[in-house]
Amino acid sequence: MRTTRLRPRETNGTLWPKRAVEPNGYYLPDWELAVNATARGRNDVSALSALSDVSFAADNATARLIGLLPVVSMWHAYNIPLPALVSADPYGTLCTPLLDRDVAGDAVVELMRQARKAGAHALILRDVSLDGAAMKAFDEVLRTGGLRPRLLQSHVRAALDATRDADELLRDALGAKKLKELRRQRNRLAEHGDVHFEVARRPQETARAVEIFLTLEASGWKARRGTALMQDEGDANFIRRATVALAETGQCEIVSLHAGDTPVAAAIVLRHQDRAFYFKLGVDERFAKLSPGVQLTLDLTRHLCADPKIALADSTAAADHPMINPIWRERLAIGDMLIPLRRNDPFLPLIQTAMGLRKSVREPARQLVQFIRNRQEKPS
Repeated sequence: MRTTRLRPRETNGTLWPKRAVEPNGYYLPDWELAVNATARGRNDVSALSALSDVSFAADNATARLIGLLPVVSMWHAYNIPLPALVSADPYGTLCTPLLDRDVAGDAVVELMRQARKAGAHALILRDVSLDGAAMKAFDEVLRTGGLRPRLLQSHVRAALDATRDADELLRDALGAKKLKELRRQRNRLAEHGDVHFEVARRPQETARAVEIFLTLEASGWKARRGTALMQDEGDANFIRRATVALAETGQCEIVSLHAGDTPVAAAIVLRHQDRAFYFKLGVDERFAKLSPGVQLTLDLTRHLCADPKIALADSTAAADHPMINPIWRERLAIGDMLIPLRRNDPFLPLIQTAMGLRKSVREPARQLVQFIRNRQEKPS
């Protein structure tokens, strides 16, 4: 199948970032370009792009970008040799396509046409928001063409209603007894120095803060598992490039918690439209008994709820995550959708069956791994 390589010019246009019908911090251009440049196992991404009709002004022909979906082949994504394109893994658990809010249906039609032109018989949209506006646009286009999407798998994950009062929200979520225990732990943390919450927003601040985050993340269980970003040069370069570039446009913050001069927890938060995305958390495990990750998340909750520009925060965490689920009590439905590109396509049941077999083989192993990880990621 032939598709277009993801290049900087394909991320230009007024779609980015304000016109998208549904936000996705992990498909922001500076993030996706950094992923594709150096992130381990996530390069060589192609792009399905939808352009508006060409207009002519002052003798210049222009076409506005109205839809973008980074993709890889089904072989690249799953080692399955069938003719489907799969939304590319953006080093984050959300692959909702970006569609222009005014012409979302037209964007979907063109993305599907581009997929057919590339030789695909189906699209697999993995980790999409099932109840979001982008998926509704796909539903409407498919229904008009006598087609329907097919759900391959789904789960729910934690989210924060940032329009609420933070103190009320935390009381409802955790209860007085748990909050009292967390205050006691914070007081013990203060024995190591004044406890304070910092937010890095400007590029220079972000460049310094990302090094703190990388060091903290590489000091704990993620390093022992081999998944800390600093353990791979390409991954470390990706996150350095992405965070600083997004800070230039106000789309990235790095939050951190300190006890005196010692950083005890740090996290990367992306911002797109009225939504925040809680990417990754790193903690100093020497302070594990004082729950630095939870303490940082409480401060982040207050920070987001106090920001009138943010309505919702997506944890982007696994289902049943032991740290975030008790704190952020809203839930987002996330799933993988199979999008047919033609009516009565004989490849479609083959693709669906192959994905079902893959799930049946992998699911028990995934559940075991998740159980082990949840024990490793106990609230800290």
